[in-house]
Amino acid sequence: MKKIDAAVKKETLYILLWVLIFSALMQAVFLIIGKWDYRVLLGNLLSGSASVLNFFFMGLTVQKAVTKDEKGAKATMKLSQLYRFLFIIIITVIGILVPCFNNWTVVIPIFFPRIAILLSPLFNRAKRS
Repeated sequence: MKKIDAAVKKETLYILLWVLIFSALMQAVFLIIGKWDYRVLLGNLLSGSASVLNFFFMGLTVQKAVTKDEKGAKATMKLSQLYRFLFIIIITVIGILVPCFNNWTVVIPIFFPRIAILLSPLFNRAKRS
């Protein structure tokens, strides 16, 4: 197995940090509205972990794809996208079907990495200033 690239580690840690921040905010919202119970925490842990893992796997795939020719890289990325999509779907279905997870906290954290990526240019601009 090849060494994990520093950029993959850095970006995964960035996503992990934001998933933790958004998860804490979501837990606080459930607490404030009086709907918090252990199922909220379990759903958040399940989905938040899966989201970070999904991003990490994407980073590993990109790391692998850049060593291939264009056709091979494209095929690698497509296959990875399919497997990662199936992984997220399976985790979501399990989270919704198993009663120990809150449905909302299973679905919402799936979008946390996307939000973190959208916020990234704001923080990169602040670093450059």
